[in-house]
Amino acid sequence: VQPQASGGGLEQAGGSLRLACVDSRRTSSNNGMGWFRQPPGKEREFVASISWRGGDTRYAESVKGRFTISRDKAKNTLYLQMNSLTPEDTGVYYCAVGRGASYATTPGSYQYWGQGTQVTVSS
Repeated sequence: VQPQASGGGLEQAGGSLRLACVDSRRTSSNNGMGWFRQPPGKEREFVASISWRGGDTRYAESVKGRFTISRDKAKNTLYLQMNSLTPEDTGVYYCAVGRGASYATTPGSYQYWGQGTQVTVSS
């Protein structure tokens, strides 16, 4: 079973959304995790990642200071709090489970991918 992402939707610029990704297979217990997004007509890009312990995080420059990644290991759930949204944040957001402890910024460093959730930000 793939990780299940939810929480996307239509939001106005300046608004907030919180994405969640439930890993029911518990494949991520000792793995880094990440969020990627694919804007319309563009390639998938890194958004944020978090270490398996949850103490270390990485962010794309475009979302630093606006987005926060976190995880609740007891619930096998990954979160992405998105504030001050802009139309450039529009896209399909994917959660992913890293290969081992990796929480790198490249898609090839991840082994399991969620089905994606659509985020649309209107101006």
